[in-house]
Formats: sequence, C-alpha cells, structure tokens
Amino acid sequence: MPGVIMSGTILVVDDEESIRTSLAGILEDEGFKPLFAADGVDALALAKREVLDLVLLDIWMPRMDGLETLQKLKELHPELIVIMMSGHGTIETAVKATKMGAYDFIEKPLSLEKVIVAVNNALGMNRLREENASLRGMVLKNRKMIGISPPMRKLQEQIKLVAPATAPVLISGENGAGKELVARAIHFAGSRRDEPFVELNCAAIPEELIDSELFGHERGAFAGAVAQKKGKFDLADGGTIFLDEIGDMPLKTQAKVLRILQERKFERVGGARTIEVDVRIIAATTKVLEEEVRAGNFREDLYYRLNIVTFTVPPLRERKEDIPPFIEHFLEEFCRQEGRERKVMEPEALELMENYDWPGNVRELKNIIERIVIMTPGRTVTVSHIPEYIAAGELHRGGGLRHDGVEKSSLRGAREEFEKDFIIQKLEENDWNISKTAEAIALERSNLHRKIKSYGIDLKK
Repeated sequence: MPGVIMSGTILVVDDEESIRTSLAGILEDEGFKPLFAADGVDALALAKREVLDLVLLDIWMPRMDGLETLQKLKELHPELIVIMMSGHGTIETAVKATKMGAYDFIEKPLSLEKVIVAVNNALGMNRLREENASLRGMVLKNRKMIGISPPMRKLQEQIKLVAPATAPVLISGENGAGKELVARAIHFAGSRRDEPFVELNCAAIPEELIDSELFGHERGAFAGAVAQKKGKFDLADGGTIFLDEIGDMPLKTQAKVLRILQERKFERVGGARTIEVDVRIIAATTKVLEEEVRAGNFREDLYYRLNIVTFTVPPLRERKEDIPPFIEHFLEEFCRQEGRERKVMEPEALELMENYDWPGNVRELKNIIERIVIMTPGRTVTVSHIPEYIAAGELHRGGGLRHDGVEKSSLRGAREEFEKDFIIQKLEENDWNISKTAEAIALERSNLHRKIKSYGIDLKK
C-alpha cells in the first residue's frame, strides 16, 4: 500500500457488516487497532469510553445518520479526525460534511487502497499539527521575558502597552542585552502575532547587498541575479520586520526605509513596479543615534520617525537580580537540549556568576551556561566549573573590581581595564583572528573592531 505506515485506534461506523469486515482486515494488516459500530448511537457510546485517533463514518445509517453523528462526535472531541463514507453522496452533502468538520469524503464502493491513503494522510497531517503546536509552545517558552528586577518589570509593562499599536519602535541597548527578545515580545503580544516576524542584522550585510536583502530584486538587476527574489519587507508583509543595528544601515537605504514608514511603498532593486506593504518596523541599535545624526551618519527625519516609541534594555550588570533566573532558565534549556540530567549550581559558584560584570550581557551568560552544561560531568556545578576569567572579575563588598591584585579607583575604569585584558586574551587564543574572536565572545565583528581601536590594542601581524 502507498503512504506512510502508522498506528492508532480507528473507529469504523457503518451499518453494512461486509464493509466492517473488509475494513477490519485491511486496517489490522496496516498496524491499526479497529473498533466497530453499526450506527451513530453505538459510535457515540464507544467515543465516550475509548481514545480514538480517527473515525471512518458512513452517512446513511438507521437510528442516527452520519451528519448528526459527526456533529455529536465533534461536540465530544473537537480535534477528532473524521472521514465520511457514502454510496449516495452528493457534492452538497460533501460540502456540508466538510463545513461541519469532516477531514475527507470517500465515495462507495470503497477502494481499500484509497481508504488507507486517506487514513495515513489524515493521521500524518494531524501529527504535523501536534508537532507544530509543541514547537510553537517551546518557542513561546524560550521567547518569554525573564527578569524580576525593577527595570525589567517596568520594561514588561511598557511592552504590554505598546504591543497592540502599529507605530514603529526603537530599542537601544548594549550587545547581547536582549533587544531581539524585546522585539519578539512586542510582536507576539500584539495583533500581528500570527503573521511573520522577519529579522535582519544591518551590520552583518555588505552595503552593496543590503538593498537586495531588504527590498528584493528583479531578474537581471545585477550580475548574479538570475531570478526574481523577494526581500525581507515582502516576506514580512502583514507582520513585523526587526532591523537590528539600524545605526549601521547605509544612508541611501535609510531613505527607502523612511519611504516605507511614510507611504508603505517600495520598489525592488532593478524594478519599476511599486509594491505596497503593511509592515510594522521595530529597529534596534547599540549606537547613540542622536550622535550619529550629528555626525551625518543617520538621517534626522528617519530618526524622528522611528523615535515615536523607544525602549532601553538595561545591561545585565545593572540588573543583577536577573542573573539567577537566567541561569536557571539556561540550565534547564541546555540540559534538555543535550540530554543531560538537570544540573544545579552551588551557592559559591552562583555568587561568582552574580558578581561578574558580564560585558557580553545575556548572550555571554547563555554561552557560558551552555559550556558549563557540556563540561560539567556531575549534577552539581561547583566553583571549579566556572571559567577562570569570571572568577578573576569577582567584585568584593569593600572595594572595586579585583583584577591582577590591583584595586581600581572606579568601577568603570576597572571594567574597561578588565575588558581590554579579556579581549587581548581572547585574540591571543584565536591567533589574533578578529572574526573567530568575535564569535568566541559573542560580539559583533564591527563592535569588536571599535573596541580594539578604542583600547589602542596593537593587532599582531
């Protein structure tokens, strides 16, 4: 028989004994457990005491016909898959049954091969639906805002207020602080939650390709454009587009984004046709856009158009209360992902983690927890499992940051010196390869370049 072989309990409801007998043999051969009822009354009684995966239901039966039985089955179990069967079916009857919730309609005389194909298709589709629901639940769980600190509670309340609106949103904050998570929270708490959420990191796309990525291109628009391509704005139509690191977007592209905000229109690269689009724009930046405007790197009109609703995601060092719940969340996530037993962190190890300044913010913390889960053989995470550079950055109650035995005059100065030493150490570990180092410390390559320049680090040749 064609189709995917599955298993499950199938109820056959038909007043003809010969049909029940024929279906019993073929269903058992295919690995299903068949149950039988001669009419709708008996079928409902079975449905109340058995867990059914699918029902094959005849339309013309005594005592209670198939359409009435279908209605009552759906009242009992709304998600139950029902395939109708009839030797006197009409298009009108089939349409009515479909509107009432039937999955499919098979005409008699039955082709046993077609019955099995229909059953396997229906069960396969149902399993995909269940898997999608499960994955959606996992995604929603991983997307939840974590944090008990006052700044995070305030941010969560602001998200609830802003989510139902359609106005653009501008999110600022350091790398790894959780700007994308805020953008997703806004999208999925709003009326566009069932529509696409499309993201693009403006700093990661070369200037000559960013227009094609955002707006798409027509065939022959440039060398290598062998076919028409839809851009991110096309794909996000009806939903939300998240433009991360918008401060790195070229000026000519900024003008096109401004037009979309004002007119909801754009043209693909190499195209003349104007395309209308309904997209909510959420932008994020690590840069101070006011300074970029003054420097001539960012359009003033776009800045004011984006600056209607603004959020600032505080760095992790300013919300230390959030570190323990983040650790719990990531331990659970990575233990499940790696198939490990649930790990716990001893108080001394947790104290080291809480006292560290986390220059890479939540992203750095997440990477460290993943490493700890992989490298810790037992159930308990001890001080010995914490990376040495985190222990070296421990804060003491009576002074500043202890690093190389020197008391620093200010927290900021100590942080900067530690960050410089940390970057040099990681560059050395990665043979002074900037791309590898940026990946290792979860930092954008462009931001690592800026830090190297600002700290006056001499790159080895």
